[in-house]
Amino acid sequence: MIDFTNGAVFKLGPGNADKIGPLVAPLLIPGEELLSCFEAMRDFVVFTSKRLIAVDVQGFSGKKRDFTSLPYSKIQAFSVETAGSFDLDAELDLWFSGLGKVRLEFKSSCDIRAVGQLVATHVL
Repeated sequence: MIDFTNGAVFKLGPGNADKIGPLVAPLLIPGEELLSCFEAMRDFVVFTSKRLIAVDVQGFSGKKRDFTSLPYSKIQAFSVETAGSFDLDAELDLWFSGLGKVRLEFKSSCDIRAVGQLVATHVL
């Protein structure tokens, strides 16, 4: 499983759905659709209509991947922190039942308010 306590792993920027979509498509259940995706150097995060899927690309070749599925139904609370003048990263904190806090850090180029709205739509 991905170490979500190490925020440096996730400096996420806007992702390419055409590239990322086919990689997670085999994991989706009937009726589930990809809503948004964000990527770091090799790792990426996908928001679907049912859950958040975090993908940790491992190994030298990058063929080994860890897919962590985090259902919206297990989110107990969440927090959005926008980027500032000196702190250029935005953050999304999610508290999951049985897992604890998951922090995702986004580059300032991401619309963190839209990400918060997406989470709120599926949690509240």
